[in-house]
Amino acid sequence: MLKPAYKGWQPFRSFFLLILFGLHLQQKSLTVAEATSERRSLIQRIRGKKGETKAEMSFIDHLEELRWHVIRAVLAVIFASILVFFKIDFVVDKILMGPAHKDFITYQWLCSLGELLHVKALCLADFSVKFQSNAMTEQFLTTFTVGFTVGFIIAFPYVFWEIWKFIRPALSDKERNGTTGAIFWISALFFLGVAFGYLILTPFMVNFYSTYSLSPLIEFKPTISDYFENLIYLTVGIGLLFQLPVVIMLLTKVGMLTPITLRRIRKYAFVVILILAAIITPSTDPFSLALVTIPLYGLYELSIAMSMRIYKRQIKQEDVEEWS
Repeated sequence: MLKPAYKGWQPFRSFFLLILFGLHLQQKSLTVAEATSERRSLIQRIRGKKGETKAEMSFIDHLEELRWHVIRAVLAVIFASILVFFKIDFVVDKILMGPAHKDFITYQWLCSLGELLHVKALCLADFSVKFQSNAMTEQFLTTFTVGFTVGFIIAFPYVFWEIWKFIRPALSDKERNGTTGAIFWISALFFLGVAFGYLILTPFMVNFYSTYSLSPLIEFKPTISDYFENLIYLTVGIGLLFQLPVVIMLLTKVGMLTPITLRRIRKYAFVVILILAAIITPSTDPFSLALVTIPLYGLYELSIAMSMRIYKRQIKQEDVEEWS
């Protein structure tokens, strides 16, 4: 009598069957894509416009192209996260936990500035903060959260480049010329926002909450997940909000916004910025809220100036085309 197969191999068998099925689907997808490409080339040769125009893509073709852009962007984030995991101790202790140390560079800058201006208040009060982990899986899960978040920050230029490669073919030649350097400026604003949240907002948040006491009977010991959650909000969140000038510039170029409209809705924009700052800011004190609101409103005013410059250029170009 034959012995029954070893049941422990059943999961591996199912796993390999799934891999083979996935490879079959991938080969089928590539075959369809090649056939579609050949059909487009044949149509272009028949029309005699090869190299000058592109055949119109179907909705499925756009989804297929978008899928590969997303896959490459996710792979870039995963690759950057793997690099972070190799140095996770250094990243956590020296970088992410930096604002919790008294010798953090921001505190040194403020003390030096306070001595130069003879303003002792700029030297933040001496503080000591220790974190705790009160869940069995908290540190393990926080490791992945930190790794993928830092990986996303590192890979952000490439992620946006993949998004831009998907959007760019839909633009006209005129619109493409007007968006020269978009990847550089968007990445620069993102990193500027991350740096602002890390070097300015986070140290003030840590110092404020570590020195604030409702009662001497209460001991301040925040959890590590709470600290990293607030840190992500104050870095990645601010980095994304710093894209405001780019968004307004694009809306101005496509004719959806004008500097006149931006000036007219300035007071409503201030309220919206205040609400966004309240959402991003983990604290409820007015000082932290002002630290976020002031630079965001400054970016809005900068956006108005940039929008006015684009608007004047468009008016001048329309006048030239009208008289030509």
